[in-house]
Amino acid sequence: MKKILIPFLLIALLSSCKQDVDKSKVKQKTAELFVAKPVKVPKQEVVTLALGAVAPDFNLPGVDGYYHQLSDYASAEVLLIVFTCNHCPTAQAYEERLKKLTTDYKNKDVQVIAISPNSPLGLLHEELGYSDLGDSYKDMLIKNKDAGFNFPYLYDGDNQRVSLAYGPAATPHCFLFDKDRKLRYKGRIDPSEKPGSAQAEDIRRAIDQVLAGQQVTEPTTKTFGCSTKWGWKTDMRERVDKEWAEKEVTLEPIELTGIKDVVSNPSKKLRLINVWATWCAPCRIEYPEFVVIQRMFGARDFEFISISGDKIANQDRALEFLQRKESALQNYIAVDDDKYALIEAVDPEWNGALPYTMLIEPGGHIVYSHQGEVDFAALKRTIVEHEMMGRVY
Repeated sequence: MKKILIPFLLIALLSSCKQDVDKSKVKQKTAELFVAKPVKVPKQEVVTLALGAVAPDFNLPGVDGYYHQLSDYASAEVLLIVFTCNHCPTAQAYEERLKKLTTDYKNKDVQVIAISPNSPLGLLHEELGYSDLGDSYKDMLIKNKDAGFNFPYLYDGDNQRVSLAYGPAATPHCFLFDKDRKLRYKGRIDPSEKPGSAQAEDIRRAIDQVLAGQQVTEPTTKTFGCSTKWGWKTDMRERVDKEWAEKEVTLEPIELTGIKDVVSNPSKKLRLINVWATWCAPCRIEYPEFVVIQRMFGARDFEFISISGDKIANQDRALEFLQRKESALQNYIAVDDDKYALIEAVDPEWNGALPYTMLIEPGGHIVYSHQGEVDFAALKRTIVEHEMMGRVY
């Protein structure tokens, strides 16, 4: 009987191990194939989790290709959940501090988890002036790669059920739990947003006190940052989009001397110029992205100017295109039909193929030029990381 039982148990054990491995693969594959589907969320009162409350459970996709649950971190003595996001300048100002905090407490049984609570549906183009990325799941994958986060970064932008349970008021917003997963601290990371001016003193103090079995001396602090983009803020986005769509679109004739002046950039703003034409298919396809860039950075020291390479006789056709694309900005069309003269006026280094894009500092120094279709991810990054712009206030 024993001779039969031992092989049977061995087979059962191997089978069980195989099932566990297969489940792990399925779990990973499921998260890797995750497709975000943000939906409009009914407007409701948001209440921040009370001190002493037990951490609400979650099951959210992370940028590492796995789903993450609260139970996955049951062994941690202390759990810090930080609601943060890609686009917010305050959130970006604290990224390095969070990474250093994670490293410093790695061997002290402290687990840090970041959750993005924002609905992509509630985020305006105009709110992206300090970032090259929005808050979509795909953008989170890029952000994680660029920033090198050393903590899980989870997405809750589809229905925001987890975020509604915790109630973050802004990004970033910290929730610190003890071994029993009771909330011991909620609020800011530290009181100084400027990078390099603080080292996460508030959250470090709270962590140390919880680890020492002490009461947190200041268990609640106010938090500062961008408001959470709840899924019912779609009405605001629709209103702002409508207002932009109703703005007047013009196309002004300009002499070659005027084009030279535009390129020399006598303004005090970082100036993006795109030369395009209605007969250029790549120009037509990519043009709406330039309008988005204007809406993103237009409230800062930045401006986008378009120059049509169409013949002046086709001004009406070019204007009609710009109107369809809601190009409510500075649009010019050259009066002179001599395209070679236009090329020299724009940039002697340009060989004339469309589209052509330049980013120019005040005084005319060209910091970026590209012939052909633009890599908009790279262009946005170049803009926001320019010394005239920046990711933080």
